[in-house]
Amino acid sequence: MTPQLQQAIKLLQLSRIELIESINQELESNPVLEESTAMDEPSSDKAEGVKPEEAQEWDKEAIPALASTEDQKTPWEEQAVKDIDWKDYWEDESRTTLPSYSFEQKDTPNYENIISSSQNLADHLTWQLQMADLDEEEIAAGLNIIGNLDKNGYLKASVEDIAKSTGIPVEKVESTLKIIQSFDPIGVAARDLRECLLIQIDSLGFENKLVRQLVSDHLHQIELHNYQAIAKATGHTVEEVVEAIDIITSLEPRPGRQYNTDDTHYIVPDIYVYKVDDEYVISMNDDGIPNLRISPYYKNAIKEGTASPEAKEFIQDKLKSALWLMKSIQQRKKTIYKVTESIVRFQRDFLDHGISHLKPLILRNVAEDVDMHESTISRVTTNKYVHTPQGIYELKFFFSSGLPGKSGSEVATQSVKDRIKQIIAGEDPVKPYSDKQIVEMLAKDNIKIARRTVAKYRDMLGILPSNRRKRPRTSQKTPKKTS
Repeated sequence: MTPQLQQAIKLLQLSRIELIESINQELESNPVLEESTAMDEPSSDKAEGVKPEEAQEWDKEAIPALASTEDQKTPWEEQAVKDIDWKDYWEDESRTTLPSYSFEQKDTPNYENIISSSQNLADHLTWQLQMADLDEEEIAAGLNIIGNLDKNGYLKASVEDIAKSTGIPVEKVESTLKIIQSFDPIGVAARDLRECLLIQIDSLGFENKLVRQLVSDHLHQIELHNYQAIAKATGHTVEEVVEAIDIITSLEPRPGRQYNTDDTHYIVPDIYVYKVDDEYVISMNDDGIPNLRISPYYKNAIKEGTASPEAKEFIQDKLKSALWLMKSIQQRKKTIYKVTESIVRFQRDFLDHGISHLKPLILRNVAEDVDMHESTISRVTTNKYVHTPQGIYELKFFFSSGLPGKSGSEVATQSVKDRIKQIIAGEDPVKPYSDKQIVEMLAKDNIKIARRTVAKYRDMLGILPSNRRKRPRTSQKTPKKTS
């Protein structure tokens, strides 16, 4: 595999952001490349940069090593990449341009959301620490405690370790910890879930004393939804236990998560698919991707013979690299477009009606449709996102295996998962459906599926088994708080 082909394959599988970074790196390292803008108005032949479609007029003169002495009509693309037959790897290049469509509205992120920043947990707690009436040792201990909190707000160092590292007495570190645990968000700096919930219960002042008892002594039973055992152990009715558990589940088990500093990553679609009349139109999103051209300075240096032999050799080498990059970017765009076209043909029902109409689709189906290799389809669909009338999806989303469905047809696994989710969402929490009952309900929809497959899909959806979804029938009451 030649270095040029390796570069082309690498560009094909890059995400949008990675592609922009790669282009910018090449712009910095290759002086022959320039970014073309709308303001670039050629005033004369000498001032004009060379764009890909214009390169065929001068590349033989500029790069004799790339020119064919026997066939002076060879296009510039073949000269620049003569060692690769693109058709064998990707597609027929008979279509040299892609249709471009303009629409007034695109569902893109709000710029205010992109540029806004939020305060992190450490900053929020440090500000409160500075506003408290504390001495120097307490502030030092407090800063050390804050520095040992994880992203959920839990303390990951012992009081003894903090006292040892700071030289502050254990009793003073413990008292400082109690002060920080009274800060906002309530429950922060706890050492485990039990302490976190107890801090919130004491702060909020619930009148229901059973709530504190359950957190202190029966947290594991609550996790198992073993209401009968809890009622028996506490001497309360199941209804009273359920009321107390409703209060507990309203508390925040991870008080620091609202201040997590992880950057929000907005998905910018690579492709837009719009419905115009009764047809779907594909529009490539080129916003933010630099438009490249060959520098007119180096073009003129070659054409006018002002460059020294060493400089000419250097320019020819960089020029070949630049032409190949431009070619690879163009080929990447065409390949993504063609694969998206095929997916739209296969998944027309999904685009019209939603996820319940998603069809089973494998890489081979699209590969045969567009006359490419399956590995190419895999690269194209990785980290590429498409905006559709049904939402934004990664191209890989449209590929899934199938299960037997109506009249011998197949149903996509994503559709089956969605149907299972709908069934469970509509169940009676007092009598939740078992996996076996879900199998029977799917059979009524002509979907043949094993019970263990239902269990696997349920686990993938993060849904508990029926015995842990079950709730006793009881009236719901509003939790009471003290003023």
